[in-house]
Amino acid sequence: MADLRAPPRPATDIFGDPIDAQPLWFKTSSFLQKEFDPFEFVADLRSFVPLESLRAELQSYLSSLNVDLVDHLNRDYADFVGLSTRLVDVDASVARMRAPLVELREKVSVLRGSIASSLSAIKGGLNQRVEASESREVLELLLDASHVVSNVEKLIGALRSIPNDLSSTDAISLEKSSLQSAIPFQSSEIMVNPDKTRSVFLERIASEMNRLKFYVAHAKNLPFIENMEKRIHNASLSLDDSLRHCLVSGLERKDHEALLNCLRAYAATGNISGAEEVFRTTIVSPLIRAVIPPEPSDVDGYGPSDDLEMDYQRIMEVIDSDCKFLLDISSSANSGFHVFDFLANSILKEVLFAIQKGKPGAFSPGRPTEFLKNYKVSLDFLTYLEGYCATRSAVIKFRSGDVYVDFMKQWNIGVCFSLRFQEIAGNLDSSLQEPNISSSQVDDKGLILKQSKALLESLEACWKDDILVFSCSDKFLKLFLQLISRYSHWLASGLEARKASSPSNAVQHSDWATSAIPEDFIYVIHDVNYLADKVKNDFLDDILRLLRSCSPELLTLVQQSVLEGGRDLEGLMPSLLDAIIDSIVDKSSEEFKHLKAITATYRMTMKGPPVRPSPYVSSLLRPIKVFLNGERIKYLTLDARAQFLSSAALKLTSRYCDMVTELVDTVKKTESSLQRIRQTAQRRGGPSSDPSDGGVSNTDKLCMQFFLDVQEYGRELAELGVAAADIPSYLSLWQCVAPADRRAAVDF
Repeated sequence: MADLRAPPRPATDIFGDPIDAQPLWFKTSSFLQKEFDPFEFVADLRSFVPLESLRAELQSYLSSLNVDLVDHLNRDYADFVGLSTRLVDVDASVARMRAPLVELREKVSVLRGSIASSLSAIKGGLNQRVEASESREVLELLLDASHVVSNVEKLIGALRSIPNDLSSTDAISLEKSSLQSAIPFQSSEIMVNPDKTRSVFLERIASEMNRLKFYVAHAKNLPFIENMEKRIHNASLSLDDSLRHCLVSGLERKDHEALLNCLRAYAATGNISGAEEVFRTTIVSPLIRAVIPPEPSDVDGYGPSDDLEMDYQRIMEVIDSDCKFLLDISSSANSGFHVFDFLANSILKEVLFAIQKGKPGAFSPGRPTEFLKNYKVSLDFLTYLEGYCATRSAVIKFRSGDVYVDFMKQWNIGVCFSLRFQEIAGNLDSSLQEPNISSSQVDDKGLILKQSKALLESLEACWKDDILVFSCSDKFLKLFLQLISRYSHWLASGLEARKASSPSNAVQHSDWATSAIPEDFIYVIHDVNYLADKVKNDFLDDILRLLRSCSPELLTLVQQSVLEGGRDLEGLMPSLLDAIIDSIVDKSSEEFKHLKAITATYRMTMKGPPVRPSPYVSSLLRPIKVFLNGERIKYLTLDARAQFLSSAALKLTSRYCDMVTELVDTVKKTESSLQRIRQTAQRRGGPSSDPSDGGVSNTDKLCMQFFLDVQEYGRELAELGVAAADIPSYLSLWQCVAPADRRAAVDF
């Protein structure tokens, strides 16, 4: 009896899926695709599946395939075994099938051989046809070349037969020659303008010569062409000579039609430099030599005639009057004459040659003022020449030409800037090396010190029209900032030397600061304040105006750098003011020596309680009052005066507090020690002495005296406009010496 029970269900996970189910990323359908690539399959999966997991799945799938294969064999095993029993007389069947196949193979082999021989014959015929075609082309080219040479020789002969003054007979004979050459002919026009006729012939000859060059280039190294080289060379020389004479005649007569034909002939032959050289030597050179003779005016090349301004004016006049006609022709639209560069290769080249021969000193940077003047007028002259360029591309071509580049190389701007750098920076450096600061009356620029005036003159020199070179504006800006930095460093090193404890610690070129009095620093503060404002306003506006053609990003960087220089100067103001304050406070602190005398007076004598302040108090603030009432204080701004007064009062009061606090503490410690000694003596039965007066100890008397002094000091500060109660050190001083019942509030 068959088992009707259902097959066992496979084990599942908590989601109901079989535990051995394949993951979603492992798709077995991929193996059945025709374009399946195992390497691509592995590469796609390894990006998010570990190779170990992929290998395990592949091995599991292989096992399942093997199991399926065995199942299929077992299921159809009877058919599989019966397959071999049905294969009877297989060899005979194979032999019968092989005979027609062999016969077909032989027929195909014979047919293939026949086709190959036919193809070879066809290829041979085609090669012969190609060779024949090439030979025919070469022959036609040689025949054309021979025909062109003959035609050129005939045209040259006809050209030579043109007389300067044509008669009717000459015109008839020339008409026949013209008809043979296929050149339009009008006898009346020839008799009136023979130069135009020559130019027409030359244009036709040039066109034929251009064809001939093409033939020669494609049939070179052939004996036939080599035999004609002499004829071609002679024709070329004749054409060049005739073109030159015709162009010279057209330039001298300013014949527009003749010049057009000649320029077209030059362009056709590719002899561009020939036309430019003819124009330079025939027209430009005599004009320029009349303005700038080839002999220099002075032996060393530094004579007064090295000035080029007037020469350029005259050169521009002669260009407008004698060269403009050809420049207009060459720059006309759609003329095809853009290949000519008469501006650079004729005019500018001759001007450069004339200056080099006649005025070599103009290119020498040894005299920077004259050199820079000549350089700027030369740039103006180049701008004038660029005005003849009809398009922007023509300007670019003019500037990129060899002559233009060579002309600009003559102006050694780097050497000129180096000389200016030494001159400008040297003036400032020499003034900063002086051992003392030199003051004078305020000039129209608002400065007092010689060093400050030297800095301002150097800063202004960087942007003067007769000094500044726009192409070196970045270098002049750097020099401008270096001058400010050099001046700032000079001030900073001087202040550092003033604070040094010994001369050996002083910085070089800082003697001025160690020997300067506080009033001298008023001048320094005034000048620094003026220079900082000048840099951040006037100089900044001028620099941005000069560089307005630059990009906005560059202008922003320039503005930031100039403002940084102004802030460097302003950053010195607190240190300069501190130098004045320290000097004044040191001078006022000399009065503190009387404090010890007061202490000794109450300790060594039986003096009674004080009733009035000490005399030294009135002298404490005297140096500050003298400074504020001096003649130079007018150069100090009101804000600076207020800052000086508050800072000086703060520092002086701080020192005063430290001195009094130290003395009071010392006296209290001393009195405490003496009190312990007296108490010890009393216990031993010895006599005791009480130096106190009415129960008031020496410490109390000293504190009373200091309290009176502090009150008077506060009144002195109030007269100067300083609120003593707002000074922390004064409050500490008050708490130290005031009686217990008066410590709560400051009261004078």
